[in-house]
Amino acid sequence: MRDLILLFALVAIIPFIFKRPVVGALAYCLVSLMNPHRMTYGFAQTFPFAMILCVVTLVAIVLSREQKKLPLSPPVWMLLIFFSWMTLCTVFAQMPSAAWSDWDRFSKIMLMVIVTIMTVRTRKDAQALAFVVAISLGFWGFKSGLFVIFSGGGEGLLGPRASFISDNNTLALALVTITPLMVYLVTQVHTKWLKRGVLAIAALTALGAIGSYSRGALLGAFVMGFFLWLKSPYKARLGLVFMLVVPLVLLAMPEEWMGRMHTIQTYQEDASATGRINSWKFAVNIANEFMLGGGPNVFSPYMFMLYAPEPERYYDAHSIYFQILGELGYIGLVIFLVMFAVAWRTGSRVIRFCQGKKDLAWALMLARMCHVSMIGYLTAGAFLTLAYYDLIYYVIAILITLDKVLIRAPQKDDIPPLRHPLLDRLAQRFLGRPPAAQEGAPPGAPAGQTDAKLQTRVR
Repeated sequence: MRDLILLFALVAIIPFIFKRPVVGALAYCLVSLMNPHRMTYGFAQTFPFAMILCVVTLVAIVLSREQKKLPLSPPVWMLLIFFSWMTLCTVFAQMPSAAWSDWDRFSKIMLMVIVTIMTVRTRKDAQALAFVVAISLGFWGFKSGLFVIFSGGGEGLLGPRASFISDNNTLALALVTITPLMVYLVTQVHTKWLKRGVLAIAALTALGAIGSYSRGALLGAFVMGFFLWLKSPYKARLGLVFMLVVPLVLLAMPEEWMGRMHTIQTYQEDASATGRINSWKFAVNIANEFMLGGGPNVFSPYMFMLYAPEPERYYDAHSIYFQILGELGYIGLVIFLVMFAVAWRTGSRVIRFCQGKKDLAWALMLARMCHVSMIGYLTAGAFLTLAYYDLIYYVIAILITLDKVLIRAPQKDDIPPLRHPLLDRLAQRFLGRPPAAQEGAPPGAPAGQTDAKLQTRVR
């Protein structure tokens, strides 16, 4: 039944993608982050939903006549430079087959992130992007928080199978990163019960991250909580909530959880922690040996036998920084860090632009929460391997689109997009919509007569 529902949803959304390509970009984002097909039990598990959405969206972009502008802002340039450097490192990778597999996956992510930035045209589009990103992982935050409550601690917490966030550690990093965007959603709903519902999902998401038994997520959650308090306009209320809730949550956790968190202070006695240090030294050795690094997926038993201080102790990178260092070298690590620095500056630019403007309070809050999300990712990511996870690139995309629709290329939400004549005929045939030549015509005007001022603004 779930398989058929997803298939029906895919078929139903295709006409709307041809109407507005941004719909396809948002649908792809939801499938990529939520992985709804991983919760099915039939053909949908392996059905190429993401690929079909990607192809249909690209075709719609070619046919659509609406404005498709990629702002050449610093973070966009850094995204392109980072991907180009990764491609170069893949060409000279030490493990070519494994490296191209990772490149193929990341290239699709980067393509659709760029497509999303291009197709977001108005403020409502930017708000819709933030909503889709938040709700896609808010779903897993809701499930994870309930699991922690009913399991009495959260041990055994897992994400969608065969995805970036399939284990407890990677899922925890995703939940830490998405929690600020859930807080943003709380500020954007005004119905009492809806606000309470979104607030409950945000709280469950944070609880899921803390109860995941991930030490990196715990550190990230505390650092992010501090920055969340700094960015919040309700510091007194939020500070009181933290003072009351955090001790209660920690006291409610089982002894096993407390014991695992205690190993942060006694890492020398923990096999997992010392194994990570061995992996980090391996990354340094690889970066010292190869200017381009070892290439994507270089963390392998074979390469450990050659470059690790303790060759028989194979671990993954367990750090976005050492992952990039080992795979893309020192230059790649610098590009990676600069990418986040310029994205942060773009967010700061949006914040300065929105301050004191009541109609842009939503954008001010969203930019601040994107900053907090980046802090959570960069802190928790110091101990987890998710350098190529699409969530953080969508957070950067949100900041880029805010800069685009508010400062660089603002457009009013009520201007209808221009469409290709072929799409006009398809829309008239299947959706019952009038041709574009008749849209925006004054009441009582003959067919084909349009508002000259409207057409001038569109052009």
